[in-house]
Amino acid sequence: MAEAYLHDLGNIDYGSAWQMQKELFHQSIDEKLEGGFPDHHLILCEHPHVYTLGKSANQSNLLLSEAELKSKDIDVFDIERGGDITYHGPGQLVAYPIFDLEAMQIGVKKFVFNVEECIINTLKYFGIDSERIDGRIGIWIGKDSTNERKIAAIGIKVSRHITMHGLALNVNTDLSLFNNIIPCGIQDKAVCSMESELGRNLEMSDVKQVLIDQFSTIFEIKMNSI
Repeated sequence: MAEAYLHDLGNIDYGSAWQMQKELFHQSIDEKLEGGFPDHHLILCEHPHVYTLGKSANQSNLLLSEAELKSKDIDVFDIERGGDITYHGPGQLVAYPIFDLEAMQIGVKKFVFNVEECIINTLKYFGIDSERIDGRIGIWIGKDSTNERKIAAIGIKVSRHITMHGLALNVNTDLSLFNNIIPCGIQDKAVCSMESELGRNLEMSDVKQVLIDQFSTIFEIKMNSI
């Protein structure tokens, strides 16, 4: 079984976590170019309030002015992942897998499918049924109903079979922060959280452990905490 280094960063500002991702990502690519075998890494964290815009983001999907962002103490980053705009903040579990897909012998589509499966199985463990929806990114609840709502976002970058960025699962997230954006450019769909679905606050450490277990099982990797 392959092994991965598990980095639990707790609550960390987006810029610092992004910098760590980039360092591990480029280190892995350099090792591959030299004929080596890069380590796998899984970064877990929460962020203070931040909006991130992917490569295909429409700036008009951010509904706040610079002055309003400053007054609410919300950072904004333009980043290299795919997708549009999303929100990260306290009570949201973020996972950044930096995996060598070539070593895992899987393609990008299978990688994304596996990440989705990790989220779906984690939610199922806590009694929440969720699904993929064709043509939409992320994980959803209430498929084909009048109340389809998104509970997790996915956005990745892959270069030379090395991944970065990842998933954001709304656990106890303040959903009002999504009102300041058009999440992922989708106007007519709601956003939800595990807390809003279950009617109770969850221990982040419990959700985190289940997600770690799912990554370990689905990607067939042993996690080594550092």
